[in-house]
Amino acid sequence: MDFFKDIGKKAQAVASVAADKAKDAAELAKINMSIAGEQREIDKSYRAIGEWYVSEFSGEIPPAVKDLVDAVDAAKAKIAELEASKPVKEETAEAAQPASKTCPICGATSDSKFCPQCGAPMGE
Repeated sequence: MDFFKDIGKKAQAVASVAADKAKDAAELAKINMSIAGEQREIDKSYRAIGEWYVSEFSGEIPPAVKDLVDAVDAAKAKIAELEASKPVKEETAEAAQPASKTCPICGATSDSKFCPQCGAPMGE
């Protein structure tokens, strides 16, 4: 019987170590996510500062950042060109508004696949 008690104690010790490691890993992941979130906030702030600077001093941009501002302007022009080259979809009135269906079980009307009242399939 001592053999089984020893195995039980060892299993508990291993499970305890595994639980501690999982807890540590979860805490580390949480900290890393917080760090990444703060880094995104810093990046957003820097971007806002840059946009303000360019708009405020558009005629007086120093030579040190002139190439970067020109690159941003070129990218914006390319985006506008690509947006203009997108194919235009012509939607009919039927496609714009999905057809309402009546539930065969409770009679409710909906445009979803399942009835919002009773949950039955709405059919085709």
